[in-house]
Amino acid sequence: MGNSKIISKEAFAKLRDNFRREHKTIVLCHGVFDLLHYGHIEHLREAKAQGDILVVSVTAARFVNKGPGRPYFNDQQRLSFLSELDCVDYVMLSEAVTVHEVVKCVQPDIYVKGQEYADAASDVTGNIGPEQQIVEQYGGRIYFTQGEVYSSTKLLNNFFGALPEAVVQMSRGLREKYGADVAEQARKIVDSFEKLNVLVVGDIIIDDYVFCKVQGLTTKDAAMSTRYDFRERYAGGALAIARHLANFAGHVTLLSMMGPEQDIADYIVEKMPPVECRIVQDSHFVTPVKKRFLKRHPIRQQYEKLFSVNRLLDIEGMRQVRYQNFYRNLEELLPQYDLVVVCDYGHGLIDSHAIGLIERKSRFLALNCQTNSSNHGRNIITKYHHADAFVVDEQELRMPYGQSLAENDELLGKLCHDLGSTSGWVTMGAVGALGQHGEEQAQIPAVTLHVKDTVGAGDAFYAIAALCAAQETSIDLATLLANIAGAIKTNLVGNSQPVAKVDLLKFLATILNV
Repeated sequence: MGNSKIISKEAFAKLRDNFRREHKTIVLCHGVFDLLHYGHIEHLREAKAQGDILVVSVTAARFVNKGPGRPYFNDQQRLSFLSELDCVDYVMLSEAVTVHEVVKCVQPDIYVKGQEYADAASDVTGNIGPEQQIVEQYGGRIYFTQGEVYSSTKLLNNFFGALPEAVVQMSRGLREKYGADVAEQARKIVDSFEKLNVLVVGDIIIDDYVFCKVQGLTTKDAAMSTRYDFRERYAGGALAIARHLANFAGHVTLLSMMGPEQDIADYIVEKMPPVECRIVQDSHFVTPVKKRFLKRHPIRQQYEKLFSVNRLLDIEGMRQVRYQNFYRNLEELLPQYDLVVVCDYGHGLIDSHAIGLIERKSRFLALNCQTNSSNHGRNIITKYHHADAFVVDEQELRMPYGQSLAENDELLGKLCHDLGSTSGWVTMGAVGALGQHGEEQAQIPAVTLHVKDTVGAGDAFYAIAALCAAQETSIDLATLLANIAGAIKTNLVGNSQPVAKVDLLKFLATILNV
């Protein structure tokens, strides 16, 4: 790296023994240090005053979970900023979510944190307790600095364009409406989701992603020629929604159907803890498998889909499926749950009899009825007669009414009325989302324009929106929380991971820090 202060963990471990023999006190600070400011300087000066050797570890960019587009500055820049400070003796990169590996290497006598971490209950990551334990395990102690708390995030949001301007204005409006502690109010809402027991009913989908490099066109028939890189399998559809919900709700059960494929059954068992799965198998049912072929954009961290091949149940096949066991499970489970989340992808699971059971027996029903290339014009949300809450995209909002020129707010109000819904949302891609609760509507802009893969973003939005609706969350905060979930999902490839509660809360804090 060219700077003697910037050091690897392995190199510092060799120096550490010399410092011990010289009876020097080692102090460790750790953080993102995205934008070095006066508060950091005071924090580091106070830290250095506690000992002889000050080591600062910096979280590598790929482990920073403050939301898409963060950190603003790259690893090398942040290391270099810190190495220029006289009070700092060594700087190292921490390639992990937690500081534990750095502590094992440095074995500090004193681990220094800002005073905002002194109250462990206010730390959304829950890391401060385990950090203190591992520091004490190596004979050290924790020290909280007393200087005024500044915020790199606030400076980046307000002066560096780290957030879209519409998001900054929205955040200022929410702080004015709810007060400076709006992030803490929203956190309490998210915490309240733990009270809910949720039943997810819907089509499971297996997503096979084949990553390729495009070589060009074949010379004989002008077909696209690609070179295979690797393949990954993800749990999509209702599986993905259940995994999102399981990170927030108290208990989540998934009810669905699949074909006889043992390899898929084994894969679901592997991927779905802690979700309780009741998946009815039938020899005539076809488990939806969607194989997508993708290439990575050469510059942006984004994947472009080349084409897809779907294996789905056709109409003739539906006539042969024995649904009775699925119906029996519906009748048994529906009344037991606070919230029923229906994920209707139109792949042959939910018929008119199942709809009748769901509408009659659900205590609180959230509905997502999706239009896709395989069911276009046949899976319209108004085949349901009632839902307490729903989420649609713009196409799904317009299809029941055949009105291409009507405004979204008018159609959303009409659909809420027709379904007898207390809450409803229409997602609008890069524009954001429009929500309605009662007679009140709120439009919240998209909270990031950094996108890797949009597949499943609507499902993540729906999962959080359904929880908010069940807890009667104010429509602007509910739409913001759901938007954040969708934004986090767009920065994950496929349904490789569910949206984590800590990531949502940290991104929420980032957005509202203006």
